[in-house]
Amino acid sequence: MRRSKEDAEKTRQKVIEAALKLFSRNGYSQTTLAMIAAETGYSRGPIYWHFKNKDELFQAILRYSQTPLQQMVDKAASEADPRRAIDDFVAEWFRLLIEDRAYRQSFEILLNKTELTDVMAKTIRRERQLSKTIVTTLGRRIAELKQSSDAETEGLLCYTFLMGITQSWLFSPKLFSLAEARPLFCTRLMVMLGLPAASSGPSFPAR
Repeated sequence: MRRSKEDAEKTRQKVIEAALKLFSRNGYSQTTLAMIAAETGYSRGPIYWHFKNKDELFQAILRYSQTPLQQMVDKAASEADPRRAIDDFVAEWFRLLIEDRAYRQSFEILLNKTELTDVMAKTIRRERQLSKTIVTTLGRRIAELKQSSDAETEGLLCYTFLMGITQSWLFSPKLFSLAEARPLFCTRLMVMLGLPAASSGPSFPAR
């Protein structure tokens, strides 16, 4: 039984990896379950065993970016030091984009490879709520640090700065090296927010 569960999880993971690759390359609407099956070398049967349709598979793909982002928000909200909370969030935002392929592909699929039609209404609502939570959390911590009363503007400045860089880089990776430009972006963000130079560094463990 244990072996069977392990095999099932390996199959599920292989399907997800194939979907990440094809959604990222072709876009959501231009990728079929038949194409995903061909990429995995399976029939469509194993796919339907784990996912009832393409939309459900799409939701699994998006969790590769949604889950880490939610964890980052939770950490930023609970961190005692507001400056540490901001530094950690920004550092982890860039680290995941640069180092985590599944996270990067998931983010790219949502931003640049998905046609947001009425069929995607539930996905859009969830993503908008996550964006709102990020803005609110970052704004509160920045306003706390600066003793500012305009938390919403502070959060919007930070979030839109990060999203602008992210979408530009994912759309055209050859435009600039995110790894090389990261220190400059972090410095400019803090200047824009009216904060001093970075503190002792992020508390996320090195990976």
